[in-house]
Amino acid sequence: MNVSPAPPPAPATIPPSGTAAPSWEDLVTHALLGTDRRPSGYGTADRPAPLALLDAAAVATVRRRAGLRPAPAARRPEPAPGDPRPALPAAAARRLALLLADRSGGTGGGRRGSAPDLTELLPQWLAAANAHGYAAPSHTLPALLDAARGRTDLRPAALAFAGPRALWLARLNPDWRFALRAAPGGGTALPGPEDGEAVRRLWQEGLFAERVALLGALRGRTPALTRDLLLSTWSTERAEDRLMFLDSLRAGLSGADEPFLEQALGDRSRNVRATAAELLAALPDSALAARMAVRAAACVALDRTGNSPAIVVEPPPECDSGMERDGVVVTPPTGRGERSWWLGQLVEAAPLGTWSRRLGGRTVPEIVALPVADGWQGELHAAWCRAAVRQKDPVWSRALLGSPSAPEAGGPGAVSLAERAKLLAALEPAERAAWVAGFIAAHGLSEAFQLLGSCAVPWAAPLGRAVVDALNIARDAGSYPWSFSGVMGLAERCLDPAETARLEALLAIPDEREDAAPGAGGYWAEAFQRLVTTLRLRAEMTAELTPAPPRPDAPPRPDASPRPVAPPRPGDQSRPGDQPPEAAG
Repeated sequence: MNVSPAPPPAPATIPPSGTAAPSWEDLVTHALLGTDRRPSGYGTADRPAPLALLDAAAVATVRRRAGLRPAPAARRPEPAPGDPRPALPAAAARRLALLLADRSGGTGGGRRGSAPDLTELLPQWLAAANAHGYAAPSHTLPALLDAARGRTDLRPAALAFAGPRALWLARLNPDWRFALRAAPGGGTALPGPEDGEAVRRLWQEGLFAERVALLGALRGRTPALTRDLLLSTWSTERAEDRLMFLDSLRAGLSGADEPFLEQALGDRSRNVRATAAELLAALPDSALAARMAVRAAACVALDRTGNSPAIVVEPPPECDSGMERDGVVVTPPTGRGERSWWLGQLVEAAPLGTWSRRLGGRTVPEIVALPVADGWQGELHAAWCRAAVRQKDPVWSRALLGSPSAPEAGGPGAVSLAERAKLLAALEPAERAAWVAGFIAAHGLSEAFQLLGSCAVPWAAPLGRAVVDALNIARDAGSYPWSFSGVMGLAERCLDPAETARLEALLAIPDEREDAAPGAGGYWAEAFQRLVTTLRLRAEMTAELTPAPPRPDAPPRPDASPRPVAPPRPGDQSRPGDQPPEAAG
């Protein structure tokens, strides 16, 4: 039987010369909507519209692939710089690849499962690797840069670990240009203070990021030169640039900066004036601090007419031009009274040493314990809290915090937990951890999240025990663990792995109480299992990063120069697990 061959498909219709070809976006839109819902000119009597649309897409694909004209080869980049730091141990390198490859971020929702969240361990791993001074393996650099691009909190540690070769890669891939912005001077070498001509030229002609980096580099070595550079161009700088430049004086602030800051109090920008006033207020011996002390002392006095001494407050009746020049903001926020707003700013800027002289030579705890008349205690204590934080005064911070078992009784009743967390920052780490442990023992975990974030990592033993005990109490209460997911997440990152043994007793599913939430015991066991697994993993990470002691009989290891990193090909999207790049010539 003769079978006639099927007719060949009609050739795709190619737009005539001078007619614009359909864009790829237009073709995709037609395909998604359907040719019956969005009629087009692709179909013919011999060729149905869907097939004609596919033909047009094929033509567009060929057109795109063939549309590049030959061009001279670009100049090959220089080889990547070497990294003299010691190589990462093999086990730690494998761990890094696993951390970079994990994208789970938990299971989502309130229930997180029992598996550790590896993405949350990456910052801790990077900090430990940087503390040992290791160099990043070449093949992990693309994944490191991708991770730092997606998480700004990773950038400082990731770029420090990645080293100079990351900057070399960043110059070749626009997606990683953030690394150049984060590096001092955009990854270029900054001149030293001894090269005065190069410093002046970079300050006069450099990009804004380079000038900010130059100020930061010179500030710690030659603060006088930093001030000279600022003065040389101050009047011609933009207001937003003057604000950033002024902010660079926070590092190493001293009385030598006072004349320049006093001059900045007359700046035409309100934000610049406010920053200059804030910096001057941080200098207890500055003229601005003395002026603020006089103003604040006129508003706060000791009243001895009653049965016991008390503090009386009379807020300023107006905000005069002198107060405004010294940084007092005239207009209060919505819902705040003008006079109380001005009072708070005066007390906050006054040196804390003012109050012992003003209030009868009393000690700081005695001053804080004094009653305040007419309902001004919350306002006055809140201003003292801000002053203690600004001036980093541990004596005032300790007195204002009060007893952790009854903060309101010995401290400022109107001060929020966020302000208490700032006060804790002025204390030594051991005292800070002990105070938070006492707070948790008295009040539980429901209000402790912000306070825990101010404690040093890993948590001290008393704080770790307090957190574990509070979690155990919460479990026995019969509620679901999801209300404590934030504390659980902190514990996974901050609890000392030595607490693992105490936690193992909590892995069993407890007997369910009659008034308990259904299945709560199982969910708690799952949460504790994840915590224990994460702590064990952190212990393994620490062991992997710890250099092995050299064997007495081992021969000295010859220095090995790192292989240069090859430039990425256009459009290359390397990921963890890719083969190491080939060496650049």
